[in-house]
Amino acid sequence: MIKSRLLKYALLGVTAALIAHYLIKKEEKQKGHPRDYAEIAAEGIIHVSTEYNSISFYVDDDTLSGFHYELIEAFARDHGLQAAISPEMSFNKRLEGLADGQYDVIAYGILATSELKDSLLLTTPIVLNKQVLVQRKLENVPDSSLFIKNQLDLAGKTLHVVKGSPSILRIRNLGNEIGDTIYVEEIEKYGSEQLIALVAHGDIDYAVCDESIARTAADSIPQIDINTAVSFTQFYSWGVSKQSPILLDSLNTWLDSFKKGKEYKKIYKRYYGKRN
Repeated sequence: MIKSRLLKYALLGVTAALIAHYLIKKEEKQKGHPRDYAEIAAEGIIHVSTEYNSISFYVDDDTLSGFHYELIEAFARDHGLQAAISPEMSFNKRLEGLADGQYDVIAYGILATSELKDSLLLTTPIVLNKQVLVQRKLENVPDSSLFIKNQLDLAGKTLHVVKGSPSILRIRNLGNEIGDTIYVEEIEKYGSEQLIALVAHGDIDYAVCDESIARTAADSIPQIDINTAVSFTQFYSWGVSKQSPILLDSLNTWLDSFKKGKEYKKIYKRYYGKRN
């Protein structure tokens, strides 16, 4: 079971690329400039980037699923649009795609940082989440000194994160708080679940990712420990270009209304309800 799960994560990058091709091959969008809502409505297609993982967007048999996938599909439906979804494992590439107009929205939980606020607009908060350390359980590490019992033990350790992840700033601040250096290794070609698989397999010792993703992985990879928080619980949002203020207003107005309804509650419970 565990080996098959690890194999699944190892193949996520290939799967995501195939899904991206399948979903958008008829609506491929050339690089250009960020669009606002009027241009999106005129084309009838909203181009969206997210990460391929078991919370945001994934394939279950022959069905597309995921919290952020279902939300952006509902937004598109309610506005008479078609959503063209592009799974992208690299956070940096999502930002680049937003900047050059390939994507209109990053429909993925983005933690607000001062750096990101300078480069994009964030929607009203969508979910609460936090960053956690992923490591092997004490009985599964070759040397007990590798096991992190609290944040002070992170001194001098190397944490692996998705390249460009907002958690990098938090890790640096945490290093200042404990008065020691915490090293960060940014991984470009893998997403969060693949980093978790690398930890479980012993290829790396530590990774940092969203708690929601880590908890889903821990259900079927019992050798990982996710009990050390790296950040406080915070609000996460979607992102749009600074050149798309009307799109931001449209998303915010819709989110404020949609989150009060039964459909949102059902979607939220499906992916987060068992973990709160």
